[in-house]
Amino acid sequence: MTLSTRSRAAVLSTALAGTLALAACGAANESSGSSSGGGSSDAGAQELSGDLVGAGASSQQAAMEAWQAGFEGEHPDVQFSYDPVGSGGGREQFIAGSTDFAGSDAALDDEELTAAQERCGGGEVFELPNYVSPIAVVFNLEGVEELDLQPATIAGIFTGAITNWNDPAIAADDPDATLPDQPITPVHRGDDSGTTDNFTDYLFQTAGDVWTAEPDGVWPLPGGEAANGTSGVIGVVESTVGAVTYADASRAGELGVARVGVGGEFVAPSAEAAAAVVENSPAVEGRGEYDFAIEVNRQTEGSGEYPIVLVSYHIGCVRYDDQSTADNVQAFLSYVVSEDGQQAAADNAGNAPISDSLREQAQAAVDAISAG
Repeated sequence: MTLSTRSRAAVLSTALAGTLALAACGAANESSGSSSGGGSSDAGAQELSGDLVGAGASSQQAAMEAWQAGFEGEHPDVQFSYDPVGSGGGREQFIAGSTDFAGSDAALDDEELTAAQERCGGGEVFELPNYVSPIAVVFNLEGVEELDLQPATIAGIFTGAITNWNDPAIAADDPDATLPDQPITPVHRGDDSGTTDNFTDYLFQTAGDVWTAEPDGVWPLPGGEAANGTSGVIGVVESTVGAVTYADASRAGELGVARVGVGGEFVAPSAEAAAAVVENSPAVEGRGEYDFAIEVNRQTEGSGEYPIVLVSYHIGCVRYDDQSTADNVQAFLSYVVSEDGQQAAADNAGNAPISDSLREQAQAAVDAISAG
């Protein structure tokens, strides 16, 4: 997916500038049922009921569990469900009208955006970047806990050009490491995944001589092992010595995590490093008033910036046909972007809370949700 840019990057840079500080300090908890950032007081005061159905990114699953628990605590009569089917499946289900909103680690492409607008009765679509987290290169290698890998080396591992952990290319990146004579088992997502879309976009932009496949949510090359969902690929790596995959860094657990080459240094995945690269990333051109899709600056050489990052969105209609659906979506997203909601997600998933400026931007979109 190729996305163009425009000057709204400055707005997003400012919006995310406070994320690093929030990650370090945390957000002050407020009383349950309060709304941080405004706009949700009307929805919070209502006795909401009915269904609220979402589907999409499995990377959001840990955060979604926290958001669901907090939302249901405020609105126990709403029947909430979220299926972590993967970003592509989430977008497809939303466009088909099967769900009220989608979670996606990739923004809508131009064709999907047109289809989503049609699904929304010809109206506007919102895309809110409510979850920002690094994608880690995660490995299981006995006796090796840390690795430094240049982009071309990562690309060679996942194309199958590099087949053994003591390959000269890996040894050149890690001159002080004792690398075993161990075959590499690359593991990729078997489902249509925003994490795959982000990871292949990174490889295409930073190691184009090695990785020639266009970015795609569906793994574009033969070979390797496949598993569905973040839990699936992590499970394969946990059980397979010599395996390596790409996954939301918060899900790495006790597995090894590589630092990646950026400019003249190697940078580890962290919420702070992910926020830093997003701060310097422009917005997507030609989107609606409440569409805040971002084009991540994969080719950054900025110190401390980690370029394999996913910006995970909540996607929905600014105007729904049904008032109950509009109220439920509005109340849920008001909680998601609130200080309470963001801190609950950070506690459960390890991502950084969004900044106050980004919260205000998202809340403007949430306030605009209506029916009719």
